[in-house]
Amino acid sequence: MSSACRVRKAVLPVAGMGTRFLPATKATPKEMLPIVDKPVIQYVVEEAVAAGLDDVLFVTGRAKRALEDHFDYNGELENMLEARNDLEKLSAVRGPAQLAQIHYARQGSPSGLGHAVLCAKAHVGDETFAVLLGDEIIPSENQVLDKMFKVLAKHGGSVLLLKRVPSDELSRYGVASVKPTDDENVVEVIDLVEKPDPAQAPSDLAVLGRYVLNPAIFEILETTKPGKGGEIQLTDAIQVLARGEFNASAGKVHGLIYDGERFDTGEILGYITTVIEFATRRADIGSDVKAWLQKFVQGL
Repeated sequence: MSSACRVRKAVLPVAGMGTRFLPATKATPKEMLPIVDKPVIQYVVEEAVAAGLDDVLFVTGRAKRALEDHFDYNGELENMLEARNDLEKLSAVRGPAQLAQIHYARQGSPSGLGHAVLCAKAHVGDETFAVLLGDEIIPSENQVLDKMFKVLAKHGGSVLLLKRVPSDELSRYGVASVKPTDDENVVEVIDLVEKPDPAQAPSDLAVLGRYVLNPAIFEILETTKPGKGGEIQLTDAIQVLARGEFNASAGKVHGLIYDGERFDTGEILGYITTVIEFATRRADIGSDVKAWLQKFVQGL
């Protein structure tokens, strides 16, 4: 990838109130809910870092102190673990603070994903950047971001991650209208519809929570009016780019079609199944969890 296309900065919007998980999220950020023994958000940051994104900006809101503390050092706890010579836990505790350069911006009011991304403007500047939603885990080994960066290097502009979903799920997503390219896994996005009625959806390609965006998106977001739910929608701003209604220098929008693993922890069933899935893969407890699951299912 040329230096002009190299992406260094990741923006993680984490200002949501997590109402689906109340009362657990009354005082605990939903992004800090554990997947066995590591919070959801750490998996997302590790994915970003594995793809070479060494500058991470969290766009936070109220009651996110626990998240900020997690990505900071804890001298008292570290000293205690060091005194006990518990080096494994010491490494686990220090690890989050050592992942990347961590920064924070505050979203004063919950005005939508588009507004949250706009809050990153001063930090990102005129660089192309990545946005990773904090409730979706995509295993780092699938190298999704690396593949998106390759699409960026070839086509410029902006790149979305797309996945084919059943028609009865389309109303939960932004859905892309596309035309093919010379790569069967890459399409040009020519329009977007936010959470359409399935009968009016332009395709079965839903936008997932990974974006690589040209900085022109900030200028568009500054004039984007509230859309669905009375919020400033990121989809509406990307739609302007996809339709070619902005300065041509911002480039086109392309989509990488992804058919690999993705764990949606943003709603209760997805969160529970993710915890179980990750627990079964663990070297230390996986076999025991599977044995218990088999007994549990047989007893139903």
